[in-house]
Amino acid sequence: MDLAIIVLASGPATGTNLSAARSVAGRPVLRWVLDAARALEPVVLMGVSDAQDLFQPIAGLDVEWVAEFAQASSVAGRASTVLVMGGNLPLIDAATLRKMVTHHQTQQATVTQILPAQQESEILLGFADDWLWSTLEHGANDAEDAASLEALVDVAHARGKAVSVLGLKDPLQVLAVVDEEKFAQAEAEMRRRINRHWMQQGVALINPEATYIQADVQIGAGTTIWPNTFLQGETRIGRDCTIGCGSVIRDSSIGDSCRVELSVIEQAVMEEGSNIGPFGHLRKGAHLGPGVHMGNFGEVKNSYLGPGVKMGHFSYLGDATVGENTNIGAGTITCNYDGQRKHPTHIGQDVFIGSGTMLVSPLEIGKGATVGAGSVVTHDVPPGSVVYGVPARVRANPLDTEPEVE
Repeated sequence: MDLAIIVLASGPATGTNLSAARSVAGRPVLRWVLDAARALEPVVLMGVSDAQDLFQPIAGLDVEWVAEFAQASSVAGRASTVLVMGGNLPLIDAATLRKMVTHHQTQQATVTQILPAQQESEILLGFADDWLWSTLEHGANDAEDAASLEALVDVAHARGKAVSVLGLKDPLQVLAVVDEEKFAQAEAEMRRRINRHWMQQGVALINPEATYIQADVQIGAGTTIWPNTFLQGETRIGRDCTIGCGSVIRDSSIGDSCRVELSVIEQAVMEEGSNIGPFGHLRKGAHLGPGVHMGNFGEVKNSYLGPGVKMGHFSYLGDATVGENTNIGAGTITCNYDGQRKHPTHIGQDVFIGSGTMLVSPLEIGKGATVGAGSVVTHDVPPGSVVYGVPARVRANPLDTEPEVE
C-alpha cells in the first residue's frame, strides 16, 4: 500500500500530554493505534513525540521518531498518501484505516476527513503527499498543534482542492482518550469487543457485563467464566476450566480442566486438573502440578507442589518443593524467613503432614515420612519415619512407647 502513517503520540501536537502511554484493556493506547497501522503494511511509520524515551519501548523499533511535526517532512516523497492520526485513538481498527486510505486514493482527493468530525484533538486525516508538504513549507499553517492540522481542510477548500469525506457508522472508532471519562468509555467498549470475541470462540461468560478480560489473555474453548472475574496480562487459560466469581488471575498459566474459586493467582502455574479455593492465593513462582488440590485460605509462594498433592486450608508454603501424593494438613506453615534470608523446605513424596505443623526451614522431610499434628519440625526428617512434638522428635518404631530424641 502506497502509504506513510504519521502518529502524533504526545505533547503539544495532540494536547493529550502522555495519555498514549496509559493502558486500555491492558495495552498502552499507543500500541493499539500502531497495531492497527501496522496491519496496512507495507507502510512508513513515523511518531511525533517530545517524549520519545517513554514511547519507543511501547512502539518498537520500526517507528521513526521526530520531536515536532515540522520535522516529519522527512517522510515526503516516500509515499503518495500520508495518513496523520492521533496516538490517543485506541478503538480505531485496521479495517477503518484501510477503508479510509482506499477511499482517499479512489477519490483522488487532496484531503480526506472522517465524519463524525474530529473533536477534542481527535486527528485522522488523509493527505496527498506533495500538497501537504508544499502547503506547510509555504507557511499556510505551522502545524504545531492539532487545530492547525485540521485547518488544512479549510485551506484545501479555499484553494479549490478535492476534499473527500468518509462517514463512520461507529463514532467510537475515533474516540480520543483525553480525560478520565473518555478512558472509561474506551475501556468499556474494548471490554465489550474482547468478551464478544471469546464468546464467539466457545468460551462461556455467565455475565459479560461483569467480566474483565484484558487484550493479551488467551482462553481455551469450553471454559466457563463467572462474573466479577479479572483476567489480566499474559494469562493463559486452557480448555474446559471453571473460573469462579471474584477471581483475579494475572500473568499466569492455567492448564486444561482446572478450577479456580474466588482466588488470586499472580505469575503462577496451575497444571491440568488442579484446583484452588475459595480464597486461595498463588503468589509469584507458585506451581501446582497435575491434579493438585489447594483448599480455602491457602497461600503458596515460589514453590512446587507435585502431582496429586493435597494442601489443606489455612496453610502457607513458601520456597518449598513437595513430592507427589503428599498431604499437607490444615494450618501447616513453612517458617522460611529468619529475619534476614529465605530458606528452602523439601518434602518428599507420599508424606503426611499433620494439621497445625510448623516446618522451620532449611528443612528436608524424606519420602513416606509422617509428621504428627501440632509439631514444630526443626531438623531433617528421615524417610519413612514418624516425628511429633515440640520440637519434633523421631520415633524409630511406631510401636515404641517413648520417642527417641534427635
